[in-house]
Formats: sequence, C-alpha cells, structure tokens
Amino acid sequence: MVGNVCDNGVNEEAPASVYWPILLQNFESSTVDIRRDISFVIRSPRAGSENLMNDVRQAVWSSDGDLPIANVRTLDYYYSHSMARTSFTLVMLAIAGGMSLLLGTIGLYGVIAYSVSQRTREIGIRMALGAQQSELTGMFVRQGLWLAGGGVICGVAVAIAAMRLMSSLLFHVSPADPITYGAVSIGLIATAALASYLPSRRAAGVDPVDALRAE
Repeated sequence: MVGNVCDNGVNEEAPASVYWPILLQNFESSTVDIRRDISFVIRSPRAGSENLMNDVRQAVWSSDGDLPIANVRTLDYYYSHSMARTSFTLVMLAIAGGMSLLLGTIGLYGVIAYSVSQRTREIGIRMALGAQQSELTGMFVRQGLWLAGGGVICGVAVAIAAMRLMSSLLFHVSPADPITYGAVSIGLIATAALASYLPSRRAAGVDPVDALRAE
C-alpha cells in the first residue's frame, strides 16, 4: 500500500497515480520496455549527512561500479522549492499586514488620545461637581473601549470576507484563523484602553479651576 504522493508540490492535492514495474514485457507494442532512470527514496535519521551518502554509494557501487548517482536531494529541498513562490507571497503579505497593523495602532492611539484631551473642560466641570478621578478615568476608558470594540467587530467581519479571496494561497489551512484574529483584536482593544487611560488620567489630575479655563 502506497500513500498519497504530491508530485506537483505540497500546496496541491495528490493526483491519481499508477505505478508500473521497471521491466515491462509486451506493453504497448513493445516486446521489452525497461526504465533506465530509477529514483529511490531512503528514510533515515541521517538524511542529508555525508556519512549516509557514503553508505549509499558503497551499496550501489558494490553491485555495479559504473552506475551513476545523480540529483541527490532531501525531502526538505523539494518541500522548500515547491513552496517558494507561495512562501514569498505570504511573507510579503505578512510584512504589509504588519505595517498596516502598526499604523492602525498608532492612528487609533492618536485619535482617542486627541479626543480625550479635547474634553478637558468637561472633566473640570465634572470634578467641580464632585466626580472622582477614578470615575472620570473609568468613564473615558469605557467610551474608548466601546468605540474600539465596534471597530474590531466590523474589522474582523471584513477581514474574514476578504480572506476568502486568499484561500487559493493556503493548503489545508482555514483562512479564518481564530488565534490571529483574537491576538490582533486584543492588541487593538488594549491600545484603545491605553489611549483612553493615559490622557484621561492626566486631564483628571489637573486643578478643576485650570480645567474650567481650558479652551
């Protein structure tokens, strides 16, 4: 019993194959048909080592010293070459996605921090009416998290729909990776919380009189 063999690369399904014997008699109007090139597969923990190759050469040449041994490759060689184009494409997409995530994180922090800083007068009024610093900070953090949560939900929905277009680049991998989506979502929500907490805490720490005078 022979298992599936991916002749066209590991990123494609194994095709239907038929194995013929090396020596064929009376096959397709030929009296004798002999395959002159043979490929052997050796499974060994010493794969890729020179010691294994020396043993293989000795075993082959002990039978016939004129037999050539060519195109000796490891399984990793064929795997990396079959995935070279796909790997390059995915690396480029990962770099572009990472830059987009970084710019989005910086932009999110800047927008929320600016929004909180513009409400310094409101903070002064609330403090003058008896609001505590922790209450004000918690209020702004909750508002920032609500906005970020809504954005994350919409972003994940769009990302899942867009990732369907990349399914041709993936092999036995779902485009909807929960670990990746979860990590990015947590990172954006944490950024929103930090962007809401730092400026609101700084604004809530000022004197109420100075806050009321703020433009």
